[in-house]
Amino acid sequence: MYDHVIWPTRYDPRRSAIYALNDIDVKAPPEVVWQLLVDAERWSNYFPPEDQVRILTGETALGLGTHYSRVTVGFPMSLIVTECAPLRRLAWATTVDGDKTGSSAYHGWVITPTETGCHVLTEETQQGVFFLEELGRKHPGALYRYHQDWVERLAHAAEAEVAKKAALTTLS
Repeated sequence: MYDHVIWPTRYDPRRSAIYALNDIDVKAPPEVVWQLLVDAERWSNYFPPEDQVRILTGETALGLGTHYSRVTVGFPMSLIVTECAPLRRLAWATTVDGDKTGSSAYHGWVITPTETGCHVLTEETQQGVFFLEELGRKHPGALYRYHQDWVERLAHAAEAEVAKKAALTTLS
């Protein structure tokens, strides 16, 4: 059994209009996956759609309280990291810049060590008129598909990193 995101009450999936859960087994240790997740300004190295991420509070990696911005599928967003348990959990709250309806989202990642590497689970809930219109009505299922692509590319990048390190070790 794998852990799930720890939801703030207002973002609980039972109270949210939109919810997606994606997970994958990764043949890489949690440390490798974690480094790829917290290095937000380089997400596009393995997940090209996330090519406009900027950490705004001076850190080089995501950590508890980090404020950052990103443009996702054409929409600028402001985010704050609300949970950070190194190698295990990362979560953030999101608002859409310029949205006057108060729409918001909560996205969490959970990494669980396994015998062959780790299991990565990501969940997101979204509330409000903006998300209902853009993802609920105009693009149903888009959140799930976007995150599935992300977890698959994350797994591939982590496994490639492990293979690269193994090749370098063999050469030396």
